[in-house]
Amino acid sequence: MSNIPEINADELQDALDSNKEITIIDVREDEEVKQGVIPTAEHIPLGNIPEAVSSLDQNKEYVMVCRSGKRSMNASEFLKENGFQQVQNLKGGMLAWNGELVF
Repeated sequence: MSNIPEINADELQDALDSNKEITIIDVREDEEVKQGVIPTAEHIPLGNIPEAVSSLDQNKEYVMVCRSGKRSMNASEFLKENGFQQVQNLKGGMLAWNGELVF
């Protein structure tokens, strides 16, 4: 079992509504993000996370997102293993997201 905390869609929407400093990283593939992403989300496909990790700020808070929550959990665990302390996974992924999307 993972030790990565999960945030649900409502909690993430509340964080966005209150302008909380949080960085959302969408790890889905290019074709998937064409269907829409959470506003402010940064797109880094899962396969690119290892090379992108050096450009991420370990002092920021991250929420990792994918379609259902599995790939983003893998990405969350990878960040945690590389020294990131403030990492959460979006429980249920984009399937659970009912908020606004940008294309």
